[in-house]
Amino acid sequence: MTATPCSLPELTSRLRAAGCVFAEEEAQLLATAARSPEHLATLVDQRVTGLPLEQVLGWAWFHGLRIAVEPGVFVPRLRTGLLVRQAAALARPGAVVLDLCCGTGAVGAALAATVDGLEVHAADLEPAAVRCARRNLAAAGGRVYEGDLYEPVPARLRAGVDLLLVNAPYVPTDAVDLMPPEARLHEPRTALDGGADGLTVQRRVIAAAPDWLAPGGHLLIETSEPQAPRLAAACADAGLRPRIIGCPELDATIVLGAAT
Repeated sequence: MTATPCSLPELTSRLRAAGCVFAEEEAQLLATAARSPEHLATLVDQRVTGLPLEQVLGWAWFHGLRIAVEPGVFVPRLRTGLLVRQAAALARPGAVVLDLCCGTGAVGAALAATVDGLEVHAADLEPAAVRCARRNLAAAGGRVYEGDLYEPVPARLRAGVDLLLVNAPYVPTDAVDLMPPEARLHEPRTALDGGADGLTVQRRVIAAAPDWLAPGGHLLIETSEPQAPRLAAACADAGLRPRIIGCPELDATIVLGAAT
């Protein structure tokens, strides 16, 4: 283990040398999180060897909330805030929400903190993600299920979901190895790899969505700008009315599919 710098300037220098772009901010966060000099040494060593800052700290800041994060889970991105904003514009108290491919449950938790009285459900394939989601959705009374897409979701929710929120993997398989090391080495491949064209998992979600949406319900699914037209076409093929929504400020794109 490398000796840990004893001052913030020294800590900042070490982080900057390791390639951390926001070294000053990270130094302050790590110093604040550390319970002792020994703990700080551990945190710094984890960070300089490439572990994402959020996994080192144990939390990520997302849409005004601290979201619990464990090593080996997908870290919520700022761009996904567009999904929350659009869902909040559609949500009504008492609405049934299903956060599919939920990861840490950040989307469902943020929406529940924005709109009162929601019934929130979430599902993910990864056990570590499910553990985090249960922590993050506990305050909202959310229920989290482990399994592949709709498979673990209670059958009683069929035709009863008002808002189906999805951040499924959409990186093409050949592009995963081109992602930053923090993602490709420390996040589960199942949360990144969307198949040959990036849309394999999303197409599965869309194909079954009409069976789960309530009349007048909405599917909101994150994607990339180039992929959005194909995803919108998939929604139309499934009988949903599609609309593409983009936010240049967040570099974010979602496709909204409305049920009749």
